[in-house]
Amino acid sequence: MKENIIPHHYQVSKKDRIANNKHNSFLIWFTGLSGSGKSTIANLVEETLFKAGIKTYSLDGDNIRKGINNDLSFAPTDRTENIRRIAEISNLMVDAGLVVFAAFVSPYKKDRENIRTIVKDVNFVEVYINTSIEECERRDVKGLYKKARAGEIKNMTGVSAPYEAPERPDIEIKTEDESIEDSVKRIVDFITPKLQLKDE
Repeated sequence: MKENIIPHHYQVSKKDRIANNKHNSFLIWFTGLSGSGKSTIANLVEETLFKAGIKTYSLDGDNIRKGINNDLSFAPTDRTENIRRIAEISNLMVDAGLVVFAAFVSPYKKDRENIRTIVKDVNFVEVYINTSIEECERRDVKGLYKKARAGEIKNMTGVSAPYEAPERPDIEIKTEDESIEDSVKRIVDFITPKLQLKDE
């Protein structure tokens, strides 16, 4: 019962961890259609920061859906729970002093707002990878659109389920109009000031 859950206060705080790491911690959330380029861009941004000595970790469908969320389907209620759990995991990792990268379709605005609430607005950077459904289908990296069009996959975002695009993302990347290199640089330039500790 929840009333019997009493938090334990540890000696090492988030402030201690980020001071030890010499950088702030926060969540960078990449949203967009399947095949939009979320994971590709997130991985390259993480690689750039990691090489600069930043403590990072990436969450994506492979390490979440095959593990902690392997009991969830792609029905709307399960998709909401999937994102809620990822947000809670991300929040713990931010508390651990890490810069967390999360690349998920996350099609519903209310779910993305809930992420912001869980990790707190100051710790949340929303990156919208804006790639048209036509381009995503042309790429069809995982063959999911072909299966969805054939009726083999239900609740496929952009085909048989909606995608609610962010209205005011922190960064919008239009992959059909700019190179991956330019996209990565733009994101790195945006988040670099957030990494700096105030007393530096």
